[in-house]
Amino acid sequence: MKTVNIDGTILRKAFIGATKFLEEHKEEVNALNVFPVPDGDTGTNMALTMKAAIKQITNLEEYNAGKIAAAASTGSLMGARGNSGVILSQLFRGFAEGLKDKETIDTVDLSQAFKLASDTAYKAVMKPTEGTILTVARGCAEHALMLANKEDDIFAFMKSVIEYGNEVLNKTPDMLPVLKQAGVVDAGGKGLMCVLAGAYNAMTMDEIVLDTSDEGIVEVKPVAHHIESKDIEFGYCTEFMINTKDDDYEELRKNLSKLGDSLMVVGGEGLIKVHVHTNNPGKVLEKALTLGELNDIKIDNMRYQHNHIIEKEAYEESNQTDKPMKKYSFITVSIGEGIDTVFKELNVDYIIPGGQTMNPSTEDILNAVKEVEGENIIILPNNGNIVLAADQAKELSDKNVYVFPTKTIPEGITALLYFDSELDIEENLTNMKEAVDNVKTAQVTYAVRDTEMNNVKINKDDIIGISMGEIIATGENIQEVSFDLIKNIVDEDASLITIFYGNGVEEEKATELSQQLQEEFEDFDVELVFGGQPLYYYIFSIE
Repeated sequence: MKTVNIDGTILRKAFIGATKFLEEHKEEVNALNVFPVPDGDTGTNMALTMKAAIKQITNLEEYNAGKIAAAASTGSLMGARGNSGVILSQLFRGFAEGLKDKETIDTVDLSQAFKLASDTAYKAVMKPTEGTILTVARGCAEHALMLANKEDDIFAFMKSVIEYGNEVLNKTPDMLPVLKQAGVVDAGGKGLMCVLAGAYNAMTMDEIVLDTSDEGIVEVKPVAHHIESKDIEFGYCTEFMINTKDDDYEELRKNLSKLGDSLMVVGGEGLIKVHVHTNNPGKVLEKALTLGELNDIKIDNMRYQHNHIIEKEAYEESNQTDKPMKKYSFITVSIGEGIDTVFKELNVDYIIPGGQTMNPSTEDILNAVKEVEGENIIILPNNGNIVLAADQAKELSDKNVYVFPTKTIPEGITALLYFDSELDIEENLTNMKEAVDNVKTAQVTYAVRDTEMNNVKINKDDIIGISMGEIIATGENIQEVSFDLIKNIVDEDASLITIFYGNGVEEEKATELSQQLQEEFEDFDVELVFGGQPLYYYIFSIE
């Protein structure tokens, strides 16, 4: 049966269906990360952004099309996570602008909304790259505009746009050599096609159900003063799923019971869910990998969360008294207990937990901006995938906010070391940039899938050393790969190597590596720091 327009009720159903479909396929999207590292999170970030949009939609009391689109735009804007989530929120922003004041929409309205969505997203990215989600969105928009005047059946129209969008997605490896080399299509583009496919499925079905309510959840303000963080025996709440053909997980439960408490290992029929409190998330993940592939990895530093609550309450209490406003305040994103300590020693005012595995949202960053009181507020994202969310928070704030786009933890630390509170903001930003430009960052982690890069075959679970967007060293031994990585990237202009070792590395091993590097590079200073970061055995700073 031909359908020439849809109302807000159907559009609401489309958004809910899109969210459900993306949630179901987020791991498929995550797996398309160019580097086979365990923190590929494009699908997760987009799914969380969609859920934020749905939460806003469900708060509406009336369902005309324009208001549904506007609510999705507002919700996704505040809940955007990572670059992919921010770009998705910008697509929704343009889409909403195209449907402004519309009670119902037809194919012409929809095509114009798609065009505005694409234009808005392109404008949000300083240097748009073809072969990404932007290209897929533009392809869908161009096809929609061409089709709108000759196809008035909105469902047939949508089906054709989706088919064309998938064709564009399949061409992304020809546009980006790094995709072709890794043998994948663009992850963000795949996520967008999941959104459109889910919307189409929902619109053409009689019913779709997605639990988005918060009913039954009671918010209780945490009271933490009676507990010391040192009294928390196991500091990392670690959760993940295992895709496996082995349903016998008693041995895993037995092994994990030695590494922590609050252990839960449940599942069957190819899927196992694990929850454990531990001091060694890396060891937990390594043991779980013997059963199969891991996904939905989530690691929370409970000691940090506990201290953060106390510090926030203390901050709020101290700010109840009148005192002069600081000239500068710093907000930084951090990923480990030891790295948190470094940032605190460098006088950072507010630390946002996140970075790998869980990018903070625009709203998370905006809330941090609200908490600090400096005349000038400087945000250090410390991850390239958080910069756009930080920029978005800056635009939403009425405070004097600067985003200094650090892309790694070492860059963030260096920027702080070269900051001088006696200088004005422009001089500081210039000095910080000059310092950061002379820093090289390197990381050591493990491969989550088989791949081939730069004519080097990499097997799942191999140890990989990464620097400046390239895999430099591979092997089976963490120490050997780490040493080879540093040997390959150190140049004569450098004089300092700083090693941040993660929660999966024993201090003795980290000390051995430090001594080995000191012997190799006699004229260098080599510093060893406990970082406590998950998933990355080592993070190196070379300057």
